[in-house]
Amino acid sequence: MPNRVKEAWKAGEAVINGWLAIPSAFSAEMFSQAGWDSVTVDMQHGVQDYLSCVACFQAIQASGSGATPMVRVPWNEPGIIGKVLDAGAYGVICPMINSPEEAAALVRACRYPPEGARSNGPIRAGAYGSAGAYQQTANREILVIPMIETREAVENIEAILDVPGIDGIYVGPSDLSFSYGLTPKLDVEDPLILGIYEKLLAATARRGIAAGLHTSTPDYARRMLAMGFRLVTIANDIGLMVSAARQAIRTVRG
Repeated sequence: MPNRVKEAWKAGEAVINGWLAIPSAFSAEMFSQAGWDSVTVDMQHGVQDYLSCVACFQAIQASGSGATPMVRVPWNEPGIIGKVLDAGAYGVICPMINSPEEAAALVRACRYPPEGARSNGPIRAGAYGSAGAYQQTANREILVIPMIETREAVENIEAILDVPGIDGIYVGPSDLSFSYGLTPKLDVEDPLILGIYEKLLAATARRGIAAGLHTSTPDYARRMLAMGFRLVTIANDIGLMVSAARQAIRTVRG
């Protein structure tokens, strides 16, 4: 399966990303059919472990949606990064990347030699245990996406983006706001943070690198696409489910 996110970015298009916090293959299968360009399993703040991540990947594939499966790993640690890639992740979003050294370590963990130090053993990403051609295409197809979510990362953004192998960035608004002494939230309206978004978008645009952002509402996501972000996530499966349930109850109760 081609990496639809990578193809869209090369064509100058934006993508809409789904977010899976629920550790359920059934939920992932149904959610993936909504029309997302990509669907990300959240192993950092979602209630996901490695086995549920694999099950969600199987469900995304079974859904027939063609959505690109990605993961937000819990940390910049080669062991778990290698395992989610072996499981079939086409993109790795990694939290709290604050320096070019940390970005370079992320790239090394995601890439096979000679571009990196990833161990060979794509138990599911390959042809289900056989070698196939996976090793010849993995370095080219897999997206390496550091999260930018602290003041330190913003100050180091030029050096981080200059690390070879970085395909995009993913902005975490809550932690970014926290880092600047503001209330953590997703759909930020504070001029300081919006100004930082402009800075990040300018820096990525100069290098032909995509920028992604987590949002909580469709309207805000549309605004951010118009601003220049090339990937937007709208809440997560739990948030959308609860929001729809509350709206249904409000409607019935009048």
